[in-house]
This record gives sequence, C-alpha cells and structure tokens, in this order.
Amino acid sequence: MENGRPPDPADWAVTDVVNYFRTAGFEEQANAFQEQEIDGKSLLLMTRNDVLTGLQLKLGPALKIYEYHVKPLQTKHLKNNSS
Repeated sequence: MENGRPPDPADWAVTDVVNYFRTAGFEEQANAFQEQEIDGKSLLLMTRNDVLTGLQLKLGPALKIYEYHVKPLQTKHLKNNSS
C-alpha cells in the first residue's frame, strides 16, 4: 500500500480513484469519476477525449487532470508492466 492505496492504479477501486483526485485538489471533479464508476483499469484506458468530454468537466480542470494525472499514471503503469 502506498498512501493508503494499492501502488498499481490497475488495482484501484472506484473509491481509490475518487480519493486520488480529491487528494490532488480536484474535489468537485472527483465526483464525476464516482458517477461514471471509473476504477483503476478504466482510468488507465481513458483517452484525452474521454477526460475532456466524457466526464462533462470544465475544460481547465479536465486538461490538468489528463495531462498531470491520467497520462503520467498510464505512462508509469506501462513502464512498470513492460519489464
């Protein structure tokens, strides 16, 4: 466990994803992940377009969520699982 969450985002439940974004300062936007039932596996499959339009978030926060959180999590997951 890292910070109370499983280290691999693929193992995160919906509540882990929601808590991750709340901790990152996206309290309001975290609810969209809850409503759409985005778990760790789903999060790792999300495209930029999914985040920008599928979650119905304001553009500014959606861009930050994708570029600074979703994309790095995906990259880290791929690196950790390609070895």
